[in-house]
Amino acid sequence: MPHPVREAPPAAPVPVPFGQFIVKTHGRCNLACRYCYLYEGPDRTWRGRPAAASPEVLDRAASRIAEHAGAHSLRELSLVLHGGEPLLAGAGRLAAFAGLVRDRTGPGRTVHTTVQTNATLLTESRIATLARHSIRVGISLDGGLPAHNTLRTDHAGRPSWPAAARGARLLAAHGPEAYAGILTVVDPRTDPVEVYESLLTLRPPAVDLLLPHGNWTSPPPGLPAAHPGESGRPTPYGDWLSTVFDRWWRAGHRETRIRLFEECLALLLGLPAATESLGLDPVNAIVIETDGAIEQVDSLKSAYDTAAATGLDIFRHTFDDALRHPGVAARQAGAGALAAVCRACPLLTVCGGGHYAHRYRAGHGFTNPSVYCADLDRLIRHVAARLTEAATAPAPARGLR
Repeated sequence: MPHPVREAPPAAPVPVPFGQFIVKTHGRCNLACRYCYLYEGPDRTWRGRPAAASPEVLDRAASRIAEHAGAHSLRELSLVLHGGEPLLAGAGRLAAFAGLVRDRTGPGRTVHTTVQTNATLLTESRIATLARHSIRVGISLDGGLPAHNTLRTDHAGRPSWPAAARGARLLAAHGPEAYAGILTVVDPRTDPVEVYESLLTLRPPAVDLLLPHGNWTSPPPGLPAAHPGESGRPTPYGDWLSTVFDRWWRAGHRETRIRLFEECLALLLGLPAATESLGLDPVNAIVIETDGAIEQVDSLKSAYDTAAATGLDIFRHTFDDALRHPGVAARQAGAGALAAVCRACPLLTVCGGGHYAHRYRAGHGFTNPSVYCADLDRLIRHVAARLTEAATAPAPARGLR
C-alpha cells in the first residue's frame, strides 16, 4: 500500500477540549463478526496489546480525565466503556472504574457513562449492577430478527442472535432506565422497513443507524470502486436510509429516536448538532487503549494500519498533548480540512464532508469527499423535501410530535 498522506490542514484557532473519553476496558471480543473493521480490517495494533486494561491503566486514565476536565472547566463529560466486548472485564469492574472517574472529577461535574455491548453477556444481575451505578447500556445489533444477524457469530461460527436477543429483552424489561439504545450498521441488502420495525420490538429508546466503515480504497458493500468526483454513483445506502426515514417520519409520533435523522433535521433548520457523520462541529472524542495508549477514534482503523495512532500514552502525556496532534487538529478544523469540492457544495453545512474515515484514499489521505457522497446527497435532499412538505402542509402539520 502506498504510504498514506498525512494532511496538515489549518488547526482550529482554539482547540476544542475532549468531552468524550472512550476507554477500552477489554480489548478482545467474544464474537467474530465477519464484517468487523476492528479485528478483520487493516489495522493490527490490537494484536500487541493486553487483552484487558490493568488496574494501573484504569487508575491513570481516571486521573487524566479528571485533569482534563479541571483544566478546561468541563461541567459535563461522556465516558464510554468500550472494547472489544467490555463486559468481558466484568460489570463490577466497569462500575468501579466509572465510580473512580466520578470521584476524581469531583462534585459539580456530571459524568454520563455508557457501556457499548453486543448484549450476549447481559444478565439480570449485570444489568442491575450497571443501572445501580448509573451506567447506561448501548447494544450493537444488525436488526431485530435472526436473519439480520447472520454475520454476528462467535469464534466457532455459532450464531450470537439467541444470546443477544435475550440480553436485549432483559435490558428492556429489567433496566429500562439504563437502556441507551441500539446501534445498527446499515446493510442495503436488507428490507429497510423490516429492519426498523424489528428493532422496535426490542423497545430501544434510540437507534443509531451507521454506515459501514468503507473508503475509496476499500469501498463498502454495494458500492463500486471509483475515484472521488465520478458522477452517476449508485445510492443504495441513501435509498435505504430514505425509506426508513419516511417510515419513521410518518409514524405520527416518535416511536424511537434516530440520531442521524434528528441531527440532519436540526442542521437543515440551522440548529447545532453533533455527530461524526454530519455537520462541521469539531470532533471531541479520544480513545484510551488497554495499554494506556492515547488514540484517535477507532473508525480510522478501517483506513490503514496505525491510522488511529498518536504516539502518546496516559503515563507520559496529557490530553492537551493529544489536542495538539495533527490528526486531532485536522478533525477540529471544520471546512478547512475538506476537499475543495466539498467546500463548494451547497450541502456543506449539513453534510460536513461526511465521516472522516470514509474520505480516505490510499496515497491521497483524507482530503476527499466521502465515499458515501452520493448517498448523503440523496438522504439530505430527501429529508429536506419532507421538511418542506411538513412546513407547507395544512395544519395540523404532519411529522413527529
